[in-house]
Amino acid sequence: MGDLRTCGAGTAERLVVIGHRGKGMNALASPDRRLKEVKENSLRSFNEAARFAIDFVEFDVQVTKDDCPIIFHDNLILTEEQGNLSEKHVTDLCLGEFLSYGPQRDPAKVGKPLLRKTKDGRILTWDVEADDPFCTLQDAFQGVDSHLGFNIELKFDDHVIYKEEQLARALRVVLRVVFEFAKERPIVFSSFQPDAARLMRGLQNVYPVFFLTNGGTEIYRDARRNSLDEAVKLCMASGLQGIVSEVRAFFRNPAAAARIKESNLALLTYGQLNNVPKAVYMQQLMGVNGVIVDLVKEITEALGPHPMQLK
Repeated sequence: MGDLRTCGAGTAERLVVIGHRGKGMNALASPDRRLKEVKENSLRSFNEAARFAIDFVEFDVQVTKDDCPIIFHDNLILTEEQGNLSEKHVTDLCLGEFLSYGPQRDPAKVGKPLLRKTKDGRILTWDVEADDPFCTLQDAFQGVDSHLGFNIELKFDDHVIYKEEQLARALRVVLRVVFEFAKERPIVFSSFQPDAARLMRGLQNVYPVFFLTNGGTEIYRDARRNSLDEAVKLCMASGLQGIVSEVRAFFRNPAAAARIKESNLALLTYGQLNNVPKAVYMQQLMGVNGVIVDLVKEITEALGPHPMQLK
């Protein structure tokens, strides 16, 4: 298994492959049925991904109102109640209400119908070929192959300005579960929220913390989020161990890879281009340590047992 805990400058580790939200994200508006094959961020998706030659699964963790770390990507959870659309912030829900959406583990129960808003604002029924109930972080530790690493994205709302104590409280809740259940499982934390990444590095020194960045492909009020150079500065100032960049930002600024390596930081990428085998191969030649992919089967089969010898 490739190890994100040791990669950085001067290493020759093979390319680390990470399943995005398990066996891939759900893109409900996409014509590609592979992106609607299995429910993202579910035990089923994680375990199906584990059947392939991957090292980690990536998933999004948020904390409920009653302090339970759950695995869910979106800020809002949608359903239909008495013919009307209901939208709630997932962090405003208690665990029981969160778990009441979608398919239920108890066959005697009927969950609330689950909807999802696309980037262009359409509301679609969250239909996939292989559905699965929502899960908590503890469920993932107890229900997923223990040899599979977890890339835990610490998820916060881009539109909210958080106080440090709010961030630290959520991070401590996540850490309690990790320290109790992780055992020998490889763990890497990551976050788009610069202060959350910095605080997580200060709260523990057992697991590496990476900073997630769009690298300038989108612009935010917080300048630390707007370029790879800013990401390097944040990592160096906060003692973070790596950067996870949108793959287009990396290809637009390949010289940044050298600066990241010179700073002894690991470099991962994410994005749609990582579902193209040739793009993944090029990144390894350019020094990228790992890729987060949706098409787990196709990418692992293309890379084969020796990633530098692309089929």
